[in-house]
Amino acid sequence: MQLPREIDLDEIRAFVESCGAGTKIYVGCDSVRFIQHGRWHADYTLAVVVHVNGNRGCRIFGSISTEQDYDQRRERPQMRLMNEVYKVSELYLTLAQVLPDYEIEVHLDINPDEKHGSSCVIQQAIGYIRGTCNVIPFVKPDAFAASVAADRLKDLRARLAA
Repeated sequence: MQLPREIDLDEIRAFVESCGAGTKIYVGCDSVRFIQHGRWHADYTLAVVVHVNGNRGCRIFGSISTEQDYDQRRERPQMRLMNEVYKVSELYLTLAQVLPDYEIEVHLDINPDEKHGSSCVIQQAIGYIRGTCNVIPFVKPDAFAASVAADRLKDLRARLAA
């Protein structure tokens, strides 16, 4: 099994429509940096968590894409984190068109605590999501679709590849 390069919207729509009206959807993205052929790259893992009727378990859909990473400062990965934000924003907007009658939350894998490197984009990321998606995103520790679900998909892919 391998995670797809793109999320199958028809599969998500069919699954969500088979669930009850109380079903909630959460979207998130996580990334990890690595060196390939002497250059830095990042794997971006998008996750869609469908919480069945808001209380009956969930199903996770996801995809992974690889892109070159141009961040110069590893400890403050501004470009890579904003790429996560752009990707989750695009996913949210697409799902909102396909599933207009369902609540969708945006989760960002960003820690507001200044001790963490991801805090370097907190205001920019929140502003971007509010401006493009017209929703207030959740950040760590409340952003489980990004910090747990996408991370779990990424680990699953690594295990399957081994």
